[in-house]
Amino acid sequence: MSNSKFENRYSPEARDIYFTVPNAISLLRIASIPFIAVLIARHEMVAALVVIAISAISDGVDGIIARKFNQVSKIGQILDPIADRLLIFCSILALGIAGIIPWWMLIVVGLRDLWMAIQVLWLAQYDYGPLPVHFVGKTGTALLMISIVALIFADLGTGALFAMLHTAALATGIWGIAMYWLAGYIYTRQGISLLRKELGDRHGA
Repeated sequence: MSNSKFENRYSPEARDIYFTVPNAISLLRIASIPFIAVLIARHEMVAALVVIAISAISDGVDGIIARKFNQVSKIGQILDPIADRLLIFCSILALGIAGIIPWWMLIVVGLRDLWMAIQVLWLAQYDYGPLPVHFVGKTGTALLMISIVALIFADLGTGALFAMLHTAALATGIWGIAMYWLAGYIYTRQGISLLRKELGDRHGA
């Protein structure tokens, strides 16, 4: 594999390393997700918020460590988005079980993540790593996380203020899902473009 082809498939900083501090932190984030989901499903929202806050802080810390100590890895580039998607999916699942959101939100998010997982596996057959994160995807993820946290806060009390927060959080979540799917469409087009180029290069060789 040529260097230029390698650089197109992964960021130039990513290396073939596995046992790093950032990767360990990412694995701990993934391990914390079931606990967050159980806490939300049981309406133990204060504890859920604490664990989510710790997870969010660790997400920033592992990125800083990876860049500062040259520990950016290919597996880390995969683990980080997996942690984000699992947190969103499991949190929405828990919110549905708790009766806080409608189930259609879980189904729509789940279908999008299923399609993206299929695309990642498809691209991996041609030795492509994860696609570069698009700002639309980042926006969708941010809106969904804001919605999840706001829905958790809204469940802490009753009254008009909490009801308004719940409504606003649902609206934010709907916008986040729309952006989530738009990002999925963009990633799909990018993936198809890469595969066409790959197949064209092979047939032209």
